[in-house]
Amino acid sequence: METDTALKSLAALSHDARLAAFRELVQAGPDGLSVGELRDRLDLPAATLTAQLNILRNAALVHDQREGRVIRVRANYLQMNRLIAYLTENCCSGQSACEPASGCTPRKKGASK
Repeated sequence: METDTALKSLAALSHDARLAAFRELVQAGPDGLSVGELRDRLDLPAATLTAQLNILRNAALVHDQREGRVIRVRANYLQMNRLIAYLTENCCSGQSACEPASGCTPRKKGASK
């Protein structure tokens, strides 16, 4: 990941509503949430959520898909894992004492381990 991309991602996450939205989407897993579900969970006005999601989309941290009349939003786990890897690539000068956590690989609901 390039430094500019990391900065864009970190800037997008540096707002309480955007960070809360992203965390909800990560927690929701690969199925994501409809915009309405996300709005209800965060208790945000629709216009505010739309503006915050646009910033997260612009940073490639979330993506969405239209399903009929519903827009489903999902966390971009690949981008999230790239950001984590960027932030931890030089952890403890490469010593194994502080190895970063492995990346997140979400599972579909009902999928076996």
